Amino acid sequence: MIGMMNVRVAALAVFGGIAMVLAGCQSTPRGLGPAPAPVASSPFDGQWIGTDGVAVSTLRNGTFESRSVQTGEQLTSGTYAMRDQSMIDLDFYSIKSQKRTTAACLLVSRNQMNCTLASGTRFVLNRRQA
Repeated sequence: MIGMMNVRVAALAVFGGIAMVLAGCQSTPRGLGPAPAPVASSPFDGQWIGTDGVAVSTLRNGTFESRSVQTGEQLTSGTYAMRDQSMIDLDFYSIKSQKRTTAACLLVSRNQMNCTLASGTRFVLNRRQA
């Protein structure tokens, strides 16, 4: 009987050891690995307000949206692509007119962009100060 118990204890120890070794071989679960490198922000990222004071536009990591200053209602949604360090192309959808349009914007200073819609209409955006 004692011999049989020793065999069972030995078997449990072997299986327990194998389980521990196999557990050590598992890869790190998703989300627990090293943090991804931060994406460098562009000189365009931030909040911008038109000279008419109607909307605040937010540019962040290639996305673009504008919201009403008075109500917070979303007015546009879209993307932007950098041509270079001083020029971007906006491609966005106007919720009010239900039309997609484009604009080109030139960063004339750290705090001002001069933009031209595809229709030729020009507008100025100033960086919103925190």
